[in-house]
Amino acid sequence: MRSDTFMIQGTTSDAGKTTLVAGLCRVLKRRGIKVAPFKPQNMALNSAVTEDGGEIGRAQALQAQAAGVAPHSDFNPVLLKPSSDVGAQIIIHGKARLDMDARAYHEYKPKAMAAVLESFARLTAQYEAVLVEGAGSPAEINLRDRDIANMGFAEAVDCPVILVADIDRGGVFAHLVGTLELLSESEQARIVGFVINRFRGDISLLQPGLTWLEERTGKPVLGVVPYLMGLHLDAEDALPRQASGGADSKLTVVAPAFPRISNATDCDPLRLHPEVNFRFVAPDEAPPPADLIVLPGSKAVQMDLNWLREQGWEAHIRRHLRYGGKLIALCGGLQMLGKSLHDPLGLEGTPGSANGLGLLDFETTLDAEKQLVNVTGSLCLPGAPAVTGYEIHMGVTSGPALERPAVLLEGGRPDGAISADGQILASYVHGLLDQPQALSALLAWAGLENPIPMDVNALREAALDRLADTLEECLDWERLAPWLPVGPDVGLRPSA
Repeated sequence: MRSDTFMIQGTTSDAGKTTLVAGLCRVLKRRGIKVAPFKPQNMALNSAVTEDGGEIGRAQALQAQAAGVAPHSDFNPVLLKPSSDVGAQIIIHGKARLDMDARAYHEYKPKAMAAVLESFARLTAQYEAVLVEGAGSPAEINLRDRDIANMGFAEAVDCPVILVADIDRGGVFAHLVGTLELLSESEQARIVGFVINRFRGDISLLQPGLTWLEERTGKPVLGVVPYLMGLHLDAEDALPRQASGGADSKLTVVAPAFPRISNATDCDPLRLHPEVNFRFVAPDEAPPPADLIVLPGSKAVQMDLNWLREQGWEAHIRRHLRYGGKLIALCGGLQMLGKSLHDPLGLEGTPGSANGLGLLDFETTLDAEKQLVNVTGSLCLPGAPAVTGYEIHMGVTSGPALERPAVLLEGGRPDGAISADGQILASYVHGLLDQPQALSALLAWAGLENPIPMDVNALREAALDRLADTLEECLDWERLAPWLPVGPDVGLRPSA
């Protein structure tokens, strides 16, 4: 097996694969090892723009930050962005190549695997270690044929695998043993041990189960990771289930949970701010009163706009604005605000046009070429605070409303719009709220007096360090040493 490549697979989705890879990337970085994250195939609508002008899953950008390297399209060579329950946009090496339904993509997988192996070869030539994240579960029997995301990849490159399971959801021993039993003999042999994630309570009470698991499978338990309350890291795709904020909240913010919501992580600075009560409003839930409504991005703008209307949001938004409320719209949300949406090529469904909400005087036409660019600029609010983010969209927007831009990008390029009455702010920039001064300016614009400064990137860094500290303590580094280049201080936390 390759000593510089190690793979984390999970018994289920959301078992902790992304978190474990991110934490291991930070541990190895602190040990002076040049490490890269790698996810052969990802299915997610939260994405980021890379240094080479490509698009990858947001989780891989987070892992790159943990590793101390710039995000690159090779870190996630195949990204599937669902546009319906059976179809997705296929992104290869950072670029949108085609749209396929699930059956057609299954036939396409050998070509996708070639792209995966091409990226993997480049990474192993550049880095001392490559930490690979699987997708879903390796025991999904219907997906085993032509698999490129889990054991199909591990077998192709001959790398060891850790199997991680989430004890917080219950049935952890059944998950681990059942997954192992459903694998082939060669795949079973590839698993070098287990990690149990999100454990709460007295670990001595868990010990009999750990002993049984090791005796039953012949595989070691390489660590039990505690449940880390308040650990805030970018979600791969899932939306937070609970509202944030408490008794001290001074501003109420809501966002509709579109069926095809994309880059929902744009709302994280609002969700994490100590003075903001934020929540995503679920389908079939009446739109609640709020100080600020956020319309996030969407992978299928016309479809999500229809859903918005069916859920009663259009009338609610108009009433909200009539009574002085504020509205922020990002990317797909911006496109919904215009007079019309045109899709002449049928990129998001049947070719044609649809009426927008008509709240801003512009129109959007979908174009086959996707805009992928990292941007910097300044927000067109008092103090002109700095903005850093990225654009990911297929729409070209034009109209008089754009003469009052929301952001002035580097080089003087205007972006988005602010309504004449100052109640609506719309932008194509993802990450608009990430810079502390921009966040404070937007919160003040929304009605929060003297907002407490908050740096979401500093919170992210602190969370990665906390995660790495935890893994230093709870993983069996001596047992991991044969497969990971853990450095000379095995089992010891760096003094720095």
